[in-house]
Amino acid sequence: MKNLVSVLLLSILTIFSSCKDDETISIDNPATYTFERDGTSTISFEGQTTRIKMATELINAMTDFATTEAELLEMYRNQTATGEDVNPYTDADLNISTKSIKSKVAASVDYFGSNTAESALIKADFETWIGAQANEVSPNAAELATPGIAGQIADGSSARYVSAKGLEYNQAVNKALIGGLMLDQMVNNYLSTSVLDAGENRANNDATILVEGKNYTDMEHKWDEAYGYLFASVEDVANPLETYSNDSFFGKYLSRVEGDSDFAGIADDIYQAFKLGRAAIVTGDYDVRNEQAAILRNKLSQVIGIRAVYYLQAGKNALPTDGNDYGSAFHDLSEGFGFVYSLRFIRSGDSNAPVFTRAEVDGFLDQIYNTPTNGFWKVTPETLDAVSAAIAAKFDFTVAQAAE
Repeated sequence: MKNLVSVLLLSILTIFSSCKDDETISIDNPATYTFERDGTSTISFEGQTTRIKMATELINAMTDFATTEAELLEMYRNQTATGEDVNPYTDADLNISTKSIKSKVAASVDYFGSNTAESALIKADFETWIGAQANEVSPNAAELATPGIAGQIADGSSARYVSAKGLEYNQAVNKALIGGLMLDQMVNNYLSTSVLDAGENRANNDATILVEGKNYTDMEHKWDEAYGYLFASVEDVANPLETYSNDSFFGKYLSRVEGDSDFAGIADDIYQAFKLGRAAIVTGDYDVRNEQAAILRNKLSQVIGIRAVYYLQAGKNALPTDGNDYGSAFHDLSEGFGFVYSLRFIRSGDSNAPVFTRAEVDGFLDQIYNTPTNGFWKVTPETLDAVSAAIAAKFDFTVAQAAE
């Protein structure tokens, strides 16, 4: 009888245990990106805010031709490279920050954790463009650009400043940072399971063990840092879709894609996935979290692909037929150059494999800029169409849809 009672008790406990394991956790997607513990916000992305501010000042300074190469490189590196005190930022808080743009370029765990050689090459590309702006374009800023000679070129009522091959280095840096800094850190780092679940993160999140001195768990913080690279600079970070077009980096171009009827709704899809994924972390539902992370990897990467094709097509359509008025075409192609460069960092769902290898991306850049005689001055519509088609083939949109 004693054994029978024991068996019955064990069976009852097993049933209750099974019910608990199979229980569906209900997750409400909050109306805004607002998360609190004991009445205090658990959201923090100070590092992302700082680096976006640094990047904004750097891009602006690249066309302020009084700024020296050393100062521009210091904005990128944020280290005293000359042995003297260098305070390049107009924002005094940035000058005393220990953070930098360079340290987070091509620095994701998934793509570059064991690929430090390529990471170093990518970091160096930015220094090359920054140095060329100071040494090639800046001395010729008052001269008219011609094939093989850097200088200024008219784009309507605006002046663009281009390399000897027609590239605006400031646009290349701006758009390449969208991929090499913001996207890479979002989709290949902070939204990666290797980062979210690092160490004891799951157990600590389940037990609500907070980071020392903070009001968040480490997993909550990692997710928020991804969110920060997209929305940290908007006026209302809890409800960002009202003002995200005012951003100078990812948010601005997400708003442009949203404005294309072929992709309407993508911005809200991204916002909803960020909110629901964060709510899932709070409740400990990691399946839902992972589903939202996969949505974000796909949608955020799609933005890069769409804008790469868009600018290649816009540049093609602006190429003059009479050999004059290259300014508008060069501006679009320079933006396209940066977005094509950013293809190296895109991600597809749960796959760890890159959608485009460095060799593929370098091949695209060779075709549109590096190998034609004098670069953009001699790029052909046929080449721009071929590269656009090769990019679109990796996505579920057409060249015509992206070009609208």
